[in-house]
Amino acid sequence: MVAAATVATFAWWSSLSLVLDATRPAPDALADALQHAATAPWSEHSDPTAGASSLEHSLNPEWDFMARTFLVLALANDALADPRKANANLAIVDRIIDDTVAAERKHGQTYFLLPYARQRRFIDGSERSVFVDGEIALMLAARTMVADKPAYRDALRLRAGLIAAQMGRGPVLSAESYPDEAWTFCNTTALVALRASDRILHTDHQPLIDAWLAMARDKLIDPTSGLLVSSFTYSGEPLDGPEGSTLWMTAHNLLVLDPEMAREQYALAKAQLGAGFGGLAWADEWPSDDAFADRRGRDVDSGLVIPVLGASPGSSGMMVLAASAFGDEPQRDALLRSLQLGAFPTGSHGGTHFAAAGNIGNAVILYALRFGPFWERLEEEAA
Repeated sequence: MVAAATVATFAWWSSLSLVLDATRPAPDALADALQHAATAPWSEHSDPTAGASSLEHSLNPEWDFMARTFLVLALANDALADPRKANANLAIVDRIIDDTVAAERKHGQTYFLLPYARQRRFIDGSERSVFVDGEIALMLAARTMVADKPAYRDALRLRAGLIAAQMGRGPVLSAESYPDEAWTFCNTTALVALRASDRILHTDHQPLIDAWLAMARDKLIDPTSGLLVSSFTYSGEPLDGPEGSTLWMTAHNLLVLDPEMAREQYALAKAQLGAGFGGLAWADEWPSDDAFADRRGRDVDSGLVIPVLGASPGSSGMMVLAASAFGDEPQRDALLRSLQLGAFPTGSHGGTHFAAAGNIGNAVILYALRFGPFWERLEEEAA
């Protein structure tokens, strides 16, 4: 009886996978549908602070901020891949950048940070967050890579200078995202922004990039899993162990900075965090065995980890990006099947929106499906 039930369950699960494949749009079609829905709130006659965007900011200002970054990156890639779309895409990109910078100017960088950022002072005297500076710089660089705009070029030069100076002052060549709290996600994103600024402005931050990578190999690798830790103090003491929601983005960033390290981290993370069954896939947030097991717990990055499976929505969503970045289409497609099954795709603004993913999740998936042209230009320059 048990054997028969097992065979029947497997057959049902396999059939479900086939049904999901039959009903899931092709990646390009899904990207078009997601982009149509995601850009509607930023259209010329819309108020981006209304409705879902305002709610998402009140729930988690980081999500609002990162959704902007990933949407800009997706639109820039789309324009680089098809220059006929450049004018329409850049009109939306400019609205996102201008609105983001205006909010930062009006409210300060803590507007895009969680409340605990206000509980104490940053150790670095600049009182700046590399989370905010790095992603705004990356947005400016992506936009300028598509088409030059002098005001954005100047803004990129200024922002890159602030990032490089702050990282250079750090005891471990890293800048804080929150007071006495540095993240590999944010510091590698900032380094990619510096790499892009070198490409655009003909500057040279390679010595800082090389020194940071050497430091990371020396100080930020969890000795048990071999994976990069997610966060650490200003002085370089690890705070949290490897987290999938950070690792996948970091590995994707490393493709521009250190391709060998990138492939190493992706392979280790996939082996230790990737899971699946019957054509579906998901990702855990933490390795089953690492030196930081006693510090694990739910946080805003992990989200509500699904019991028994151990699946993390944050890690699973970001793994779609990593799978796309590393050309791992079987893994990407298995993750998309799971997304179709559990994230409630719905019609929105004439396009598609995954209701369970929020603006940030939808922007990440869109960027994953549009991934390629911007990073390829940076990789070519690095080579």
